[in-house]
Amino acid sequence: MSTAILTGSPVPGSSIEGDLRSLGFDVLTASDAGDAETLLAAVPGDQRVAVVDARFVGHEHALRLGLTDPRFPLAAIPGALTAQPAGRQALTRAMARENSASGGTLLAVESLADRVVAALDADGAGVHRPELGSLVAQVPVDPQTRNEARQAVAALDDEAVRLKSAVKARDGFFTTYFISPYSRYIARWCARRGLTPNQVTTASLITALIAAGCAATGTRGGFVAAGVLLIASFVLDCTDGQLARYSLQYSTLGAWLDATFDRAKEYAYYAGLALGAARGGDDVWALALGAMVLQTCRHVVDFSFNEANHDATANTSPTAALSDKLDSVGWTVWVRRMIVLPIGERWAMIAVLTALTTPRITFYALLIGCAFAATYTTAGRVLRSLTRKARRTDRAAQALADLADSGPLTEALVRLLPGKPRRTAPLSAAVGAVLVTLGAWMWGPSWWVVLMAGAYVLASAEAVTHPLKGSLDWLIPPLFRAAEYGTVLILAARADVDGALPAAFGLVAAVAYHHYDTVYRIRGDAGAPPAWLVRTVGGQEGRTLLVAVLAALLTASQFTVALTVLAVAVAVVVLLESIRFWVAAHKGGAPAVHDEGEPA
Repeated sequence: MSTAILTGSPVPGSSIEGDLRSLGFDVLTASDAGDAETLLAAVPGDQRVAVVDARFVGHEHALRLGLTDPRFPLAAIPGALTAQPAGRQALTRAMARENSASGGTLLAVESLADRVVAALDADGAGVHRPELGSLVAQVPVDPQTRNEARQAVAALDDEAVRLKSAVKARDGFFTTYFISPYSRYIARWCARRGLTPNQVTTASLITALIAAGCAATGTRGGFVAAGVLLIASFVLDCTDGQLARYSLQYSTLGAWLDATFDRAKEYAYYAGLALGAARGGDDVWALALGAMVLQTCRHVVDFSFNEANHDATANTSPTAALSDKLDSVGWTVWVRRMIVLPIGERWAMIAVLTALTTPRITFYALLIGCAFAATYTTAGRVLRSLTRKARRTDRAAQALADLADSGPLTEALVRLLPGKPRRTAPLSAAVGAVLVTLGAWMWGPSWWVVLMAGAYVLASAEAVTHPLKGSLDWLIPPLFRAAEYGTVLILAARADVDGALPAAFGLVAAVAYHHYDTVYRIRGDAGAPPAWLVRTVGGQEGRTLLVAVLAALLTASQFTVALTVLAVAVAVVVLLESIRFWVAAHKGGAPAVHDEGEPA
């Protein structure tokens, strides 16, 4: 339920009251500033409330952007402001102060809404002002300017603007030119039928799972159907975000579902391809697991770099300046977006190759493309970091520590590793990662690998002993991911027994979900997963050591069973806690979020 309080002199023929009602507001009319304050106090504190000048002239979509976006406690456009429950106290104080300053009345030419917004700004309340672009939002003070404003409203189709703005501002080439031109209309169709973004997100997941099932048949017809359904799933994946922007249906739960389901869809499809190949006598589970490891490590590079630098001060770099210059040249923008193989290009490639070739060729192309993209992006970010003058914050250091996913072994060792802060933290992580993965490659399941895993635990602890504020410390989480996932992959492959690699795929998928969930919590300002969860699942160094011990201690068949049990245990604990947290956050009224970052 929402309430809008109209203030100021009413204008004959104005559509403002009808526009507000169409946006879901109950409309009350205040005779003066004192009456507006009284009406504001009477509105229940758990409701959204808006204060709107009765003389407002503008597009309905301008009002929608200014008054209905759930992401911001306080928001305003010229002549109108809104407050959600979290912003009510600030609005009440500002309204009382303006009422007192005006003696309960305002001059006919003054806008109470705009005066209250100015008071909120003076209080540092953080009023959000949406980008209106060509949309009109004015409070005319005389008949001539009112007539001009109405003509400007009539001259622009705000529905066309609304449809255009539903498309993500920054997207990949394939999505921009092959999906968005029609998916926006699907989004509008869904909005007019009352469908929610979460429902479309779920439909996208179901479609992708059916695609994975078709791929698992191992037949040419199944592969063709899988490719078509994967593209259909991606269309729905674009549609859910466009529907959220079109109808401003943002939510904490929706952002989590969208991000989580993207990963679940892609990795389930990898598994479907591997099963389909196995039906045809070709074992590509190692390639499927390698693709998942590489793709997850790519994402962690993105997450870590962004978290380390997004709030850094004195954040300048000649490399970044060169990148900005290149962005001003049209064709380079698209080339640079395409070569990083974002989700649109990646899924299109997978779909086409699935339909026309074999799973093995599909995975080879995917691995080569992702490896090139990972090298390109990581090298560029390393260069930026080395040439950047930046002071990183405690918040960034904590985010990197949370992404590191250090467990009880590291916690115990850190207490025994005193000393001054060192700049060798990334080197320690890299050396440890090389030792354990190279050991697994050279010796396979053996006690030598256990020894290397023990050295890795020590190196991991040394890497996170001090706050991660170094220029390259953002590399530590992806190095940890590569070490853990790579060790599981190599030991399962070296076990050389049926079922080991699928079991390893399940374990890495469960652990990767835990790491993605950590990212989404940090992005939503919800903090890291609880310490008990990290300790329960062992931390990255504890799991790596455990897998090495199990591989050395058990037979190949027993190792496969152990990996399966470990995968199920991690998945159950992590999923139950994750679902509990996000549902509770949604029901508890956590601020809605919507990620407009780079395409995944």
